[in-house]
Amino acid sequence: MQRTVSADLSATTVAGTAVVLSIAVAGPGAYRSVEEDLSVLVDGEPAQVRERQDGDGTRLHLLTTARASTLRVHYRATVTGVAAPASGDDLDLVRYVRPSRYCESDKILPTAYAQFPHLQGLDLVHGVRDWVSRELSYVPGSSRFTDGAADTLLARRGVCRDYAHLVIALLRARDVPARLASVYAPGLNPMDFHAVVEVWVDGAWHLVDATGLAPRACMLRIGTGRDAADTAFLSTVGGSLQLSSLVVTATVDDLPMEDSAQHLPLR
Repeated sequence: MQRTVSADLSATTVAGTAVVLSIAVAGPGAYRSVEEDLSVLVDGEPAQVRERQDGDGTRLHLLTTARASTLRVHYRATVTGVAAPASGDDLDLVRYVRPSRYCESDKILPTAYAQFPHLQGLDLVHGVRDWVSRELSYVPGSSRFTDGAADTLLARRGVCRDYAHLVIALLRARDVPARLASVYAPGLNPMDFHAVVEVWVDGAWHLVDATGLAPRACMLRIGTGRDAADTAFLSTVGGSLQLSSLVVTATVDDLPMEDSAQHLPLR
């Protein structure tokens, strides 16, 4: 399998803004080959960028704008092959069953038990996915960046991250470890960064996407975390930033058909 992805964005910042980018393919050494290019310009000049990688392979690129600036970022990668399925350890199985900023599993615990009283394991995962898919309407621009799973449950609408947060929160409420992955998703329409769920059942991470908007088999991992607070493609630490434009692309040499009944890892 060969996947080609890109992200182009422009933004303006105030002085002293520390920028965090999460747009690069995770764990590039896991694939047969990765050819990639990252260009970051501040006021038209190449910027000094620091890369940091966490234990899940998420790569962050960090920079600081000393003065009010125009920021332009271009990333492109061609990835050949697939990664081995992600592993899990005891800390993962604790971390990803706890409530988090956008996945308030403690708040919606009664709903999780009322809606899925007798389901366990993969049957529970499928039940939650199908219920969220039926109950929510995909409406771009309908949710706020502060909305969590409880807000989505009440509003019954949202975008991919809202679907993912609600699936995660319902499963965690039933003591099933679940986490969010940001991905490039060939076949997604409209094209953008995409948010999906990984669920730990029977000793493996299973990929779940309640939106059904793209085939899971060719999705490509960017970041992994408790929820969108850990996986945002762009964030700041101090200062402020105004995003001006964003264009994302993702293609694959042979786009597969989606089979929602198939058990797949994110590779």
